Amino acid sequence: MSSDQPNLLPLLQKLSTELEGALQFDSLIKTLYATDASVYREVPLAVAFPKSILDIQKLIRFASENGTSLIPRTAGTSLAGQCVGNGIVVDVSKNFTQILEFNKEERWVRVQPGVVRDELNRFLKPHGLFFSPITSTANRAMIGGMVGNNSSGTTSIVYGVTRDKVISLNTILSDGEEVTFGELTRDEFEAKKELNTLEGKVYQEIFQELEKEEARAEIHAQFPKKSIHRRNTGYAVDELLKSEIFEGEEKFNFCKLLTGSEGTLAFTTEIKVSLDPLPDPVDIVVAAHFETIHESMKSSQVAMKHPAAAVELMDKIILDCTKESIEYSKNRDFVEGDPEALLMVEFRGKTLEEALAKGEALVADLKANGLGYAYPVIGPGRTASAWSLRAAGLGLLANIPGDPKAVACIEDTAVDIEDLADYIDQVDEMMEGFNQKPVHYAHAGAGEIHLRPILDLKTKEGVEDFYKISLASAELVKKFQGSLSGEHGDGRVRAAFIPLMVGEKNYELFRRIKFTWDPKNIFNPGKIVDAAPMNEFLRYEPGMEIPIHKTELDFSATGGILRMAEKCNGSGDCRKLPGSGGTMCPSYMATRNERDAVRGRANTLREFLTRGEKENPFDHPEIKEAMDLCLSCKGCTSECPSNVDMASMKAEFLYQYQKTNGVPLRAKAFSHINELNEFGSLVPGIANFFLNNSVTGGMMKSILNVAPERNLPAISPVSLRKWYKKNYASLPGAEKPIKLVYFFVDEFTNHNDTEIGIKAISLLKKLGYDVKVVDHQESGRSALSKGLLPKARKHAEANVKVFEKLIDGNTPLIGLEPSAILSFRDEYPRIVGRELVDAAKKLKFHVKLIDEFLAQEAAAGKIKSESFTTKEQKIKLHGHCHQKALSSVLWTQKILSLPTNYSVETIPSGCCGMAGSFGYEKEHYEVSQQVGELVLFPAVRKADSDTLIAAPGTSCRHQIADGTGKKAKHPVEILWEALAI
Repeated sequence: MSSDQPNLLPLLQKLSTELEGALQFDSLIKTLYATDASVYREVPLAVAFPKSILDIQKLIRFASENGTSLIPRTAGTSLAGQCVGNGIVVDVSKNFTQILEFNKEERWVRVQPGVVRDELNRFLKPHGLFFSPITSTANRAMIGGMVGNNSSGTTSIVYGVTRDKVISLNTILSDGEEVTFGELTRDEFEAKKELNTLEGKVYQEIFQELEKEEARAEIHAQFPKKSIHRRNTGYAVDELLKSEIFEGEEKFNFCKLLTGSEGTLAFTTEIKVSLDPLPDPVDIVVAAHFETIHESMKSSQVAMKHPAAAVELMDKIILDCTKESIEYSKNRDFVEGDPEALLMVEFRGKTLEEALAKGEALVADLKANGLGYAYPVIGPGRTASAWSLRAAGLGLLANIPGDPKAVACIEDTAVDIEDLADYIDQVDEMMEGFNQKPVHYAHAGAGEIHLRPILDLKTKEGVEDFYKISLASAELVKKFQGSLSGEHGDGRVRAAFIPLMVGEKNYELFRRIKFTWDPKNIFNPGKIVDAAPMNEFLRYEPGMEIPIHKTELDFSATGGILRMAEKCNGSGDCRKLPGSGGTMCPSYMATRNERDAVRGRANTLREFLTRGEKENPFDHPEIKEAMDLCLSCKGCTSECPSNVDMASMKAEFLYQYQKTNGVPLRAKAFSHINELNEFGSLVPGIANFFLNNSVTGGMMKSILNVAPERNLPAISPVSLRKWYKKNYASLPGAEKPIKLVYFFVDEFTNHNDTEIGIKAISLLKKLGYDVKVVDHQESGRSALSKGLLPKARKHAEANVKVFEKLIDGNTPLIGLEPSAILSFRDEYPRIVGRELVDAAKKLKFHVKLIDEFLAQEAAAGKIKSESFTTKEQKIKLHGHCHQKALSSVLWTQKILSLPTNYSVETIPSGCCGMAGSFGYEKEHYEVSQQVGELVLFPAVRKADSDTLIAAPGTSCRHQIADGTGKKAKHPVEILWEALAI
């Protein structure tokens, strides 16, 4: 079943015309789906996006007739390689996304497999119910994947695992038959056995296998201890023994077997799950600190004697990774000292007093047992940010510098909680034999610690240790009668060890089950049974030469641009949807295409920069296509746990690609927008006439391929620089200024938003500051965004030279436009020549958005609310993407709250969709509007006529105007108009 089957190409082409959905088999799509969140890589034959049951049946028939296979996929966050294979990947995440039926009284919901777990719970919350299994990937993990893996998550100690929740499954069997599996009485089971179909055959076979007393005895003898509720090794035949057909009292339900079967037995199209009442509303977290891992393990046993909702571990390695993350470093303020481990224990109550009492009881118990050295209690409102550190564990591990990474291979073991401390001690001792100190984190309360060795899988030695450590771990788990897989599944990484874990007889039972359900082995072959060796089909071939690419931007902090792309470990945080908040990744939110997520772009770069054979390794249309809808919003710079900086990689790609293919006319025009505006400002009236009348303006848009729906920004009658020189001295201000500040006149404020610049300077002077404007160059933002990096470097170096001797901690440089002023903080230190790097790095600490500056001055008591009006005013605030990534919208919220009776609501929007020139470009206009419609436009439209819309970014204000017809103001305009002095 090689993915390289040229004889199948005509058949694939024919099949693609027969599907209601899509079937793609170009090199880009196959690159995007060659990996998941695991260490594996195998290029598929094709990728299908079915829209109907009939589509899936046609795919099954095609696979059966042509000797290929189907690999089911939802979010692709699997850690064991379940979504990787050389057949046809069937992605249901785009079209099978409906909540089909909901019964509040009976507490169940029926969904398609592509429904995201958190999206489902947002739907259920108003009804007081939720789907309780919660993985760290819950904001993009889909119910189909959770069923395939039998997902558990942090709350399994209270609510159980996905298998406990599945009521029924609608499936398609390997012969194309639609079958619903659910609870059966003994009589119904007997009736199923009489069917002369594949459905009847699977009932006949399971009865014949499990009615034998010796078979059941072998299962009891070899399977994990019954006290371990996270048990995902092989097929869950032990669960079937609990039915009245065999040894127990439950009704028989094949869903027990199908859940956790990794798509190897049937293709699931609908899922009915039971729901739980929402937990008590008040939550606190006791963050117990420990000096040793062993101490934290002992403490987890103590914690489980208390009514905890979650008991989760983070070790020093992960905690250290949070220090380097822009987003997550903000959330570690509760960490005291330098602990070797943290145990985060959640308690809930109907009141804060009830939750605190539970937490205090645990703290007292830990102290009485001499466990821990600090026990900060994180209260309501702050627990979500604390838990975000734990949820980001997988992605954060990619921040370990260099090629050795924390590898998933022994990370899913589960043992009885009473064995946990001894087991972890023996794991650590075993790892010492490999000169390893593993990463420890996750579900301590459930007896499952995600252990990861640090390995370089680019080397032969690293790959050998990958296998040896996995084997040693499996042997140790077997010694403790634990489960090799607690929740991540067997996939490719653990399947080869299943005979060791459950015995050869049970393994052969698994094989018989597999080939009864799937005689032609078309459903996800090589997973659970008949797996390839676990150290084959890795992302890198051991010893392969990893190229070094010379770049204009400095990527040395990560070891080069390729290693920046490699920081993406596939965890898929960039696939979250708008309801989860944040900016990353706006293009994916709009299109739901893997290609348009940060992960897709990083995988494409990694593939072609590693394996490309062209003289210019960036000269690949596949990279260009993947990069096309990147809005350079910088959301990934802070929100991606691995801090993958796609905006910088896109700028570098464009520069390198254009060296071979030339710079398009539109890119030249946009990157030289300041020079064009300078020219137009000589005769602004005439320039605006040509820009905005339908004939000449239309011609200009046509020549530059600008969307005809867009209004081009007008040139102000006078530039800000000219106004400053003429008027500043006569502005009212304090006799003794509070301090001197320098004002950065960016290219947008100077010519297009002059009125805002005037109000900003006037506001600063009225508030008591001396504002100085000096000659300097434009920011270079437009050149950066279009890949004209030498031009951007020229501007950056000139600006660093101008300001390095003027700016310090007492005399800041202030800017209005986030994308321009924050270039000092982000790109300047990485683009200037080596001789200016230190100056640029020093300078970035003294460059501030005007929002930051005013808020900090107010906090210091230098700006007071008494200076502003007392009238009431409602404001809705949309923050700029670069501001969110490199600063904070909180600064803007604080300054807009300076007037005593101003009420500020921050719109939970991500990118506005304009993103500089992106939304002006004809081919990007539709996506730009789709991004705006996700959250921003509806929120603006819902605002009543008296509510002000605030937006610091110039492109954001234009997008709001074009998309909603409403005028948004810069925050300083609102403050200027609110002045009462």
